[in-house]
Amino acid sequence: MKQTTFLIILFLVSQILFAQKPVINEYSTIDKRALQLPDSLTKTIDGIAGYVTSNFKTDKEKARAIFIWIASNIQYDIDNMFAINFYEQKEEKISKALRNRKGICENYAALFNDVASKSGIISFMIEGYTKQNGFADYIPHAWCAALIDNSWFMFDPTWGSGYVSNGKFYKKINNDYFKVAPSTLIKSHMPFDFLWEFLNYPVTNQEFYEGKTQQNKSKSFFNYADSIKAYEKQSHIEQSMATSERIERNGVKNSLIFDRLQHIKLEIEQNRQTQTANLYNLAAHDYNEGINSFNEFILYRNKQFTPVKTDAEIQKMIDEADNKLNDAKTKLGEIKNADANIISVSTQLFKSINDAKVQITEQQDWLKKYFSKGKSGRKSMFYERKITWFGIPVN
Repeated sequence: MKQTTFLIILFLVSQILFAQKPVINEYSTIDKRALQLPDSLTKTIDGIAGYVTSNFKTDKEKARAIFIWIASNIQYDIDNMFAINFYEQKEEKISKALRNRKGICENYAALFNDVASKSGIISFMIEGYTKQNGFADYIPHAWCAALIDNSWFMFDPTWGSGYVSNGKFYKKINNDYFKVAPSTLIKSHMPFDFLWEFLNYPVTNQEFYEGKTQQNKSKSFFNYADSIKAYEKQSHIEQSMATSERIERNGVKNSLIFDRLQHIKLEIEQNRQTQTANLYNLAAHDYNEGINSFNEFILYRNKQFTPVKTDAEIQKMIDEADNKLNDAKTKLGEIKNADANIISVSTQLFKSINDAKVQITEQQDWLKKYFSKGKSGRKSMFYERKITWFGIPVN
């Protein structure tokens, strides 16, 4: 009986062992070459990207090389895991990661995104939040998307590099976060802006909380591909405004979304005020140039047009002054939703421009009469009266 029992156990163990298939890393060849990247080239993005483009041909190979090098060489910075700062300059995020070989999600993502871009891969860094073990996290997260073989895939080099347990980081490559379909990663990763879900039927924040992340085709179709193309053509302030609108439309479900939205709105307002101030300054610059050109004409007229210039050259002097004032007026007209101070100074400048244009019109009329006369008639026109300079440039 004992022998029979032993044989049965031995048989079961052998069956279990036989059933276990070895894990095969389909990227082993790429990984090996990627991890041979000389340390001398790892000080800069250009050095890493140069090695990648020289040693790997396809975008998939390049993306894998970038992912595995970052996941293997950058240690998760436990001490600063709550210090995520989306507003820090990209260059600083990257330089710190390369210099210290440590970082948090934003450093991993910024590094992946920049190397990918410089390796010829279209890539975006994505900001959002995540869900683990059925619960939404209380700190934001960053990951990436890249266009591989004409399809968008998601990459999270942070989660792909290992895991945190009991306050310690354990390095362990996790290929579940390499080249992931958007419809799969949305189960755990939620962008603030639904544009970066890369889904035709975007998941709302409420649905993400409820675990309803499957594509719901009863919703309105969202052409994210065309929307991304439009996004790339927009100015920074236009991108921010569109992002703000999409974030609100998808539901402000938690404080992370609220904080990000408020910052974007503040940035929009600051950009608008900066743009307004720049327009005023450019208008003032054009006005000053116009006044200077006009005064040069007056000085030349008071010298009885000596040294001699052709009629066309004389006409050009007054036209240049007029054109500059018109440019100033156009720029002032582009100022919208300005604060009280800009409105006040713009109103004053607008009046100054109109006053100057009255003087220019008088001189234009005088020139027409001047050009219509012969040599003696022209000479006599200089004795009518001397013309004084007009105004002074604004500060």
